[in-house]
Amino acid sequence: MATAAHKPLAAITADDLAAAGAAEPAALHSAVRSALGAASGRGPAAVWGELSRGVLRPGLPFAVHRMLYYGCYAGSPSTTPPAWTPDPDEAALTNVGRVLEARGSEIIGQAYKDPITSFRDFHKFSNENPEAYWKMVFEEMGITFSVAPSCILRDSDAYPGGEWLPGAVLNAAANCLTAKPGRTPSNVAIVWRDEGKDSEPLNFVTVEELRKKSSLVANALDALNLAKGSAIAIDMPMNVNAVTIYLAIVLAGYIVVSIADSFAAPAISMRLKISEAKAIFTQDCILRDDKELPLYSRVVEAKAPMAIVIPARGSSTSIKGFRADDLSWEDFLGRADHTKADIYTTVEQPAYQFSNILFSSGTTGEPKAIPWTHLTPLKAAADGWCHMDIRKGDVVAWPTNLGWMMGPWLVYASLLNGASMALYNGSPNSSGFAKFVQDAKVTMLGVVPSIVRTWKSTDCTAGFDWSTIRCFSSTGEASSVDDYLWLMGRACYKPVIEYCGGTEIGGGFITGSLLQPQALSAFSTPAMGCNLFILDSNGNPLPQDSAGIGELALDPTLFGSSTTLLNADHHEVYFSGMPEWNAKVLRRHGDEFERTTEGYYRAHGRADDTMNLGGIKVSSIEIERICNRVNDAILETAAIGVPPVGGGPEQLTIAVVFKDQSPQAEDLNQLKLMFNSALKKLNPLFKVSSVVVVPSLPRTASNKVMRRVLRKEFTQAKHSKI
Repeated sequence: MATAAHKPLAAITADDLAAAGAAEPAALHSAVRSALGAASGRGPAAVWGELSRGVLRPGLPFAVHRMLYYGCYAGSPSTTPPAWTPDPDEAALTNVGRVLEARGSEIIGQAYKDPITSFRDFHKFSNENPEAYWKMVFEEMGITFSVAPSCILRDSDAYPGGEWLPGAVLNAAANCLTAKPGRTPSNVAIVWRDEGKDSEPLNFVTVEELRKKSSLVANALDALNLAKGSAIAIDMPMNVNAVTIYLAIVLAGYIVVSIADSFAAPAISMRLKISEAKAIFTQDCILRDDKELPLYSRVVEAKAPMAIVIPARGSSTSIKGFRADDLSWEDFLGRADHTKADIYTTVEQPAYQFSNILFSSGTTGEPKAIPWTHLTPLKAAADGWCHMDIRKGDVVAWPTNLGWMMGPWLVYASLLNGASMALYNGSPNSSGFAKFVQDAKVTMLGVVPSIVRTWKSTDCTAGFDWSTIRCFSSTGEASSVDDYLWLMGRACYKPVIEYCGGTEIGGGFITGSLLQPQALSAFSTPAMGCNLFILDSNGNPLPQDSAGIGELALDPTLFGSSTTLLNADHHEVYFSGMPEWNAKVLRRHGDEFERTTEGYYRAHGRADDTMNLGGIKVSSIEIERICNRVNDAILETAAIGVPPVGGGPEQLTIAVVFKDQSPQAEDLNQLKLMFNSALKKLNPLFKVSSVVVVPSLPRTASNKVMRRVLRKEFTQAKHSKI
């Protein structure tokens, strides 16, 4: 894992530490030697544990952190060395640890030892005993049903993998707004702050205040005389009003249509048409960096149905004139019966009734319209309970939008677990957001890799105290080892729980746990209640727990996952042509995954983001991870297999985005040599054919790199030179 450039820890001198920027190199060197002694004989992970917990602090230059991390593992054969190892006392305080300490012998039997040692047995239990596992989780989260299910799971030809909670009637939003053990109406539901008001006190909304706000909006919705079950869109930033509206729509028996506030009119229009939305909530504009970005005008251009327009600031909108059927926020709320405005009788729903329509990224053609039921929020919250360890009284932040699945996920994973969600109305790429994380005392901070990359390159988090964070979580795209080592160091080395799933799953299928060692840019476990399989080159499942790489498939018995699509054949998309396992057709996901010999998993992007280099199949992300670390001037890279003119094996092209100005041509030649030298460690047959500088990488609206766009561009450029 370490290269020759990484000195073993014992060989690092005070001069090396001084060269890396340490202000007191002699004292630090002494502390390093003490850590080596304290962990003597216990292996490099124990040494790193001593350093990360007791020596390294956020104020030290990252070059020092990096030197010591790689120094710990220099010479180690491990490809996925742990960057964090659980402490037994802390593990016993986690949600899962607490349950296992109380009921471990009952759940697992005589084999139970302790939460850390027995975690894999607990995961096995979640798959083999869904009746007991999910009943326990619902009890822990305080989920209430107006009609209890007849059982947890039963066989059904109508539902892939079986029917969950048959006969159950509930309302996911109502469960967010009710008092439960450990949460009172006066507890904080949302803590928030506006951009530009970073020195002002935080703002709070209690559970009771959120219930009253949502009840008022639900009453006003009923006054519009829309049929129950109608689809109602939300296209606005994720703030208190957006969360209130979201909960109110579900509470009142309507269906939310999620539209990202970054979309242009054609994308908005397409989603409104697919969902047959009858109304839309939006803002007059979006406030970012002291600029007003138009939003209502985009909704109008999309020929949206009746719009309810909320002012971005103050109580009145900046719009001079509305369309005939559109309403101001004030006029909309005025339609509610104010004699009972803060009381609303929840519309209880069958478990499989739609509550939300979300959309896939839609990078080509029409996006898939994916309905969430009232079960899907329970899956999202259960992942938060188990894997991110969201506890009652916690504060959860994740910069996102209701147009993407992580927006609704944040609502449910916070509120159903009795935690507060932290909302910053502004750009997360700023010192203002970093201060908000400090002031709100965030305990779980969700990120996407591009945000972390920006934080690291701009150093905008410097000087802020993130010590209340117990863990980070990351999703959306493949992460960088160095970027996430830096991130962990910002919070005195708290773990990053990688989280990969999909809108159609309502959460994750592979992730991490605070009861397992966590390696950087790697996953340590399938999600609870999920069996996953890596398919070999013939499309057959590899033996479980064996090392290998291939397309990922899922056991269809996956709580909360989709059973239908609005605009595509669900069976054709997810099941057609898939192999069987235990007489069940496996569910397609489409990502390429690797299981390492050490039991970790690595994502290698979409199965179609692979290349064939000299007859060897390799993932773009695997090559990018290496290239990103070749030179500190590189911000990010994309590895593309480009077919040569006239046909033949693909040739490797590296698209490079630099942090500052682009280098000279001779520097690019040198960079190409450096890439080839680094890639030899992956495979000596891999050679970079060309290096192309680009200002930025093309991405989907959900931030996934579109390598196919670069492949097309580079291929056309080659042919144009003939």
